[in-house]
Amino acid sequence: MSKRLVNSVGSLLLFFFTPGLEYENHLSFLLFRQLNILVDTGSSNFAVAGVPDPDVTSYFNTELSNTYKSQGIDVTVKYSQGSWTGVLGTDVITIPKGIDGSYTINIATIFESENFFLPGVQWHGILGLAYGTLAKPSSSVETFFDSLVRQAKIPNIFSLQMCGAGLPVSGSGTNGGSLVLGGIEPSLYKGDIWYTPIKEEWYYQVEILKLEVGGQNLELDCREYNADKAIVDSGTTLLRLPQKVFSAVVQAIARKSLVQEFSSGFWTGTQLACWDKTERPWSLFPKLSIYMRDENSSRSFRISILPQLYIQPILGIGENLQCYRFGISSSANALVIGATVMEGFYVIFDRAQRRVGFAVSPCAEVDGSPVSEIEGPFTTEDVASNCVSVISFHEPVLWIASYALMSLCGIILLALIILLLIPPRCQHRYTDNDVVNDESSLECVTKRKQQNEKDNDFLC
Repeated sequence: MSKRLVNSVGSLLLFFFTPGLEYENHLSFLLFRQLNILVDTGSSNFAVAGVPDPDVTSYFNTELSNTYKSQGIDVTVKYSQGSWTGVLGTDVITIPKGIDGSYTINIATIFESENFFLPGVQWHGILGLAYGTLAKPSSSVETFFDSLVRQAKIPNIFSLQMCGAGLPVSGSGTNGGSLVLGGIEPSLYKGDIWYTPIKEEWYYQVEILKLEVGGQNLELDCREYNADKAIVDSGTTLLRLPQKVFSAVVQAIARKSLVQEFSSGFWTGTQLACWDKTERPWSLFPKLSIYMRDENSSRSFRISILPQLYIQPILGIGENLQCYRFGISSSANALVIGATVMEGFYVIFDRAQRRVGFAVSPCAEVDGSPVSEIEGPFTTEDVASNCVSVISFHEPVLWIASYALMSLCGIILLALIILLLIPPRCQHRYTDNDVVNDESSLECVTKRKQQNEKDNDFLC
């Protein structure tokens, strides 16, 4: 695809793509110039470069847009790698194909970033397609997709086909991809679509039941796979696994692999493994399978990726060597189904029915052979009825806890105010027959003083 490079643009032509790969123009906006936008199902803000940056070819100059309105609100978004800070505003977009009309959307213009725009990357911004719960600076910022659903009245569903940033182009495989807003495109998948429920509506959190390497179950407690969440995230390049799961997968692959010895740096991502270009190292490694709970909770299905998806060609050295990286890494707090896995499938984010669907993608082929599989159904008798923790410690829960504590404090303060307004029990209406003595008066004053001291201590 040809690309015109400009210093600044006053309106946007957006091409959606995933890390390392520019997508075909399946969804373009009728705006003046071109900006490439990273599609990220693991965040919720829509943001584009708003000032010149050494690592971007174009940026959005808001002063040249007649419809842009700044809200004057600073926003910072941090990712597992990289971050940016920008200003929140609104602008009007017109979509020429499929969805007719003009729509007002929230957009952040990025004026400062760290490890976000990197040398050699092709994107000029990011489109977050997760739930509004993750939007910054607060969930009150309506997301791009929520705005389209509300204004254009499209169905609350989108689907994504990611074709091969890590795959060599051969046979029917092509570098490209598609984002479909509002539905499913039958030509982008083959076979059946298998759905798994969305457990929590913030990220696209799903339930993983087990993993197999070369057909061998890892035999871990299923809660290990979901610690503390398992999500589907197109903005993450690799398949990321909780540390305990990652260690078990590496050990299993090493046992199943026909390679006698491997440097530990290959597994940790600090070193590449190189073979002669005439060799196909994928035959040396096993298949990796991920089991998910079906909509029918007593059944499961598995998605499998062949080594062509997780042993990824990265660098050619001279005329003879091709070097590869390990497309799986460890994570401190989540299992993340990223591009390493998603490139093998057409993935449907059916928000209306709270489910994520997987189907085999026709573009996931190497030398004419598929590199991904879906099989099922399987029984779930060998796994727990619930592999996800009852309590998910994420932001909405923290908000609820904060509101509960504030309500409790309000009730206590109200009770104290009422107590202070009630006349003390030691108050006495004197008559002529009453004898006032210092002892009784002192007792009353002492009780009141003690009560006040007690109340003050509690308030402190």
